Amino acid sequence: MNGCTARPVPPAALDELRVTDDAGRAPVPRTDTEGGAPLRCCLRRSRAGERTALVSYAPLRRWAARAGADPGAYDEQGPVFIHAERCAGPDPEDGLAFTHAHRTLRRYSAEGRILGGRLVEPGGFGPALREAFDGPDVEFVHVRAVEYGCFLYEVTRG
Repeated sequence: MNGCTARPVPPAALDELRVTDDAGRAPVPRTDTEGGAPLRCCLRRSRAGERTALVSYAPLRRWAARAGADPGAYDEQGPVFIHAERCAGPDPEDGLAFTHAHRTLRRYSAEGRILGGRLVEPGGFGPALREAFDGPDVEFVHVRAVEYGCFLYEVTRG
């Protein structure tokens, strides 16, 4: 979608998560034998043979620390797949990732408070994302998987 940017897990956070995740555990890298895991470091699906790790990530907590906000009760952590070692990050030509399935868009204010959410049907992602940013109080949007509720990535204006 024009005017929006998909933001993977930031590189500095990835470096930290590869040592200790946001639940305080060391990651356990493994070779992905099948492929298909949604990687939050490069916003694509894993390929068979790649080394990945499933780590606990707290996106709102990390955003709040950078923004000087208090996420309060909205602070949460959940599982995300990342490459076990540094990767090249997202391909800028790919645009918004993981959009061809049921998704949830969760809108947040500059204070880190949830302003609302929406279930998005396959094929309706672009219009739903534009609508999510219609509100002047919306600072960013989290894109989440419906099946497990997992954080996929953050979208910001510009």
